[in-house]
Order: sequence, then C-alpha cells, then structure tokens
Amino acid sequence: MIAIWDDSDESRSDEDSNEEVAQIALMALKEEEEKEEDEVTYGELVLIVEKYSSMIASLKKKVKTLVNENEELKSINLAKEDNSNEIEVDLLENEVAYLEKENRNLKEEIDALKKTFSKFSNSSEKLENLLGMQRYVFDKAELGYEEMNNVKLYQTFFERKERIEKEKVEKVQIKKKIVKISCDYCGKIGHTSFICFHKKHAMFKKNMNNSCNFCGKYGHTFSS
Repeated sequence: MIAIWDDSDESRSDEDSNEEVAQIALMALKEEEEKEEDEVTYGELVLIVEKYSSMIASLKKKVKTLVNENEELKSINLAKEDNSNEIEVDLLENEVAYLEKENRNLKEEIDALKKTFSKFSNSSEKLENLLGMQRYVFDKAELGYEEMNNVKLYQTFFERKERIEKEKVEKVQIKKKIVKISCDYCGKIGHTSFICFHKKHAMFKKNMNNSCNFCGKYGHTFSS
C-alpha cells in the first residue's frame, strides 16, 4: 500500500510540473507574438518615410504659392496707391489752375474798378473846381440870396452826377456777376462741371475698383 501511494504521488507531481512548463511555454509564445506584432519592418518604415516626405513636399508647394500670392497682392495694393496718388495730384493741379484763373479775373475786375474810380475822382475834382470858380464869381458879384440858390443848384448837380456814376459802377458789377459761369454739379460759380474738382473726386471714388483694359491701371476704364 505504501509503495502504491508513493507512485501515485510521484505521478501527480510529474503532471503538475508538466502543466507548469506548458503554461510557461504558452506565455513565452504569446510574448514573442506580441513582440513580433509591435516590431515594424524596414519596408514599412520606407513607406512611412515616403508618405510623410510627399506630405512635406506638398505643404512646401502650398507655402510657396501663398508667398507668391501675397507678393502679388502687395504689388496690386502699391499700384492702386500710386494710381490714387496720381489722380489726386491731377485733381489738385486742376484746382490750382482754376484758382489761379479766378485770381487773375479778380485782379482784372479790381483794375477796372480802380480805373472807374479814378475817372470818377477826376470828374469830381473838376466839378469842385468849377463850383469854386463859380463861387468866386458870385462873391465878386455880391448877389446874396440868388448866389446861394445858384450854389445849391450846382451842389444838386454834383450829387446827381455822383449818383449816376455810382449806379454805372453797380450795373457793371451786376453784369459781371451775371456773366460768370456756374457748375451744374456743385453749384459753385467760376467753373463748369467738366473741370469740377468735387465731381472728379466723386468719379474717382466710384471707379476706384475698376481697371483700364488698355494700361491696366486702377481708377479709370478704357472708355474714359
């Protein structure tokens, strides 16, 4: 009985050890399989490198395109600013030319008024001299009351002549004001709508986004 028991114990211990070895072997196989799954082959690495290299090259092209577009936009903005400045200078030159012409016209009007006033002053002096001579004659004659009446007549004549001369000057001024041209766009006197600064400035703002098909500049069209 004792011998039989010992044999059974040994067989059981052998079975237990075999199971442990089998489990250890299975665990080792699983670890090797996991390692193999985690490992990347050289071919896979090459494919990954090629993929990201292609992506980098594509991004570089996009960056280069964006840089070129940015430079083109900068050039367009500079061209617009230059064209805008040129148009502004032209408008200011036209305004200066108009003001110079208006200044010349005003000087001519002043010179004409000075001549008229000079003639009027000379006429007044001559009339005063004539009245003085007549007074001297009246003093010699000692006419008394009749002398005073004659002086009043001459004074009335002088006042009437002065009033007539003044009316002539006023009529000349009114006539010149009527003859002056006026602008149909802004309503100012002294120029027409063809050279009106305000009209050209408004047209410039309106056509700022248009470009000429002939010269390529902004601010005007080929037809204008």
